[in-house]
Amino acid sequence: MGSSSHRISPSSLLMNTYRDNSSPSEPPYLSALEESTLDCELEEPDFQYPLYKSRWRRILDSIFSSPSTDTSKDSEGALPLLSSDALLVKRFRKRFRKFKLLYCLWVPLIGFFVMLGIIQFISIVCGIAFTYFPDEFDHAVDHWLNPDSSPPDISRWPTDISRDIIPVGCHSHNDYWRRVPLFSALQAGCISVEADVWLFDDELYVGHSTSALTPKRTLRSMYIDPLVEILDRQNPVTRFHGKVDRPFNGVFDTDPSQTLALLVDFKTDGAETWIKLTEQLSPLRDRGYLSYFNGVDVVSGPITVIGTGDTPFDLVVSNSTYRDIFFDAPLDVLAEDDLQDQPSESRSDEHSAGNTGQDLSDEAHDNSRDAFNSTNSYYASVSLKKSIGSPWPFHFTLKQMDLMRAQIRGAHRRGLKVRYWSLPAWPRSLRNHVWSVLVREGVDILNVDDLQGAANQEWSTKVLDWWV
Repeated sequence: MGSSSHRISPSSLLMNTYRDNSSPSEPPYLSALEESTLDCELEEPDFQYPLYKSRWRRILDSIFSSPSTDTSKDSEGALPLLSSDALLVKRFRKRFRKFKLLYCLWVPLIGFFVMLGIIQFISIVCGIAFTYFPDEFDHAVDHWLNPDSSPPDISRWPTDISRDIIPVGCHSHNDYWRRVPLFSALQAGCISVEADVWLFDDELYVGHSTSALTPKRTLRSMYIDPLVEILDRQNPVTRFHGKVDRPFNGVFDTDPSQTLALLVDFKTDGAETWIKLTEQLSPLRDRGYLSYFNGVDVVSGPITVIGTGDTPFDLVVSNSTYRDIFFDAPLDVLAEDDLQDQPSESRSDEHSAGNTGQDLSDEAHDNSRDAFNSTNSYYASVSLKKSIGSPWPFHFTLKQMDLMRAQIRGAHRRGLKVRYWSLPAWPRSLRNHVWSVLVREGVDILNVDDLQGAANQEWSTKVLDWWV
């Protein structure tokens, strides 16, 4: 009995432990028991949910998986998503549907505007190309090259090759660069064309340099033979018109008396090239289509041939009774006496470089200005940039205008036509301003690359067009 009163039962031990929890001093074994219990509680997720995925991974799986898949996962005992995750998934699905809808609407719309931008860009590029390489008229000359391909029509006339074309005082500079040489200039109405010729293997080839020469691009194939064909059609002999007109009709049906100037720039030895050119002009000469000097007067014909570059002036004037190749006189030495003797920077620059492109013979130098007149020369030409100077800023000075007027008066007094080359081409309004000044001062021929701009004669200055 005594021993039993001192025995402690397990239940009383637990009760005493519960009562003493709030006591300041706890037994050490109780603290150890509580710490081990807390450790077990903190580590509980590690062994209870080892196969669960991350929250965003489960959200994406719930969005892109089918409902049956979600049900099967739940049936396997997976922990269902929390309410906040379900709301996030619902919102995400709505936004995804809106995104797909906007994507389906905006992608075609953006593609449409991109195509419009591409078309607009191509249009701008083509516009720039046509501005700097103006061959808009070339498509209209196809019937000239293949007249037999068109069916006969009562609206066609024997001389309709140049109908409705008004001649314009322009010179087609480097005409052989056109898509259709000669015909492009005629379609625009230009009354002068230029061909650079090179003598090789007893043939005259046309090109800007030797690297541009080809066997088929010859003076005869590009200019002489086409001109013979055109003039034969312009001067027909039919049962209604039994004889050839005298004087001969020129290339322009609207102005049959207008001569076409063929400026031949000698690029090789002058004497040898002269002999070959004289020989190749025989088809035009034999038909009476060339302008010529008969020893007394100059008889105008449908074609006037002018030599420039290395053309020998002594050979031009060697025959005093007949000549049908005329000279391109140097305009800078023809200025009137009142400015000829005045020292100035413009005159010094002019003498140093003014004769570029016109190789004068000793005879021409000896006689100076008195050597040139309408019996041996047709043009009087010089570089505007080297003789007069550039119009800066955007206008000619009084000294430049006085020199220009003196040169023009000197050439006209000798019966020659004035032509300035090396004109500014850009900006377009500056070019138009220079053209308008030259025409106003009496220049007879505009040396141009833009055939359309010269033919339209729209030279009025626009305020907002200086840099176009």
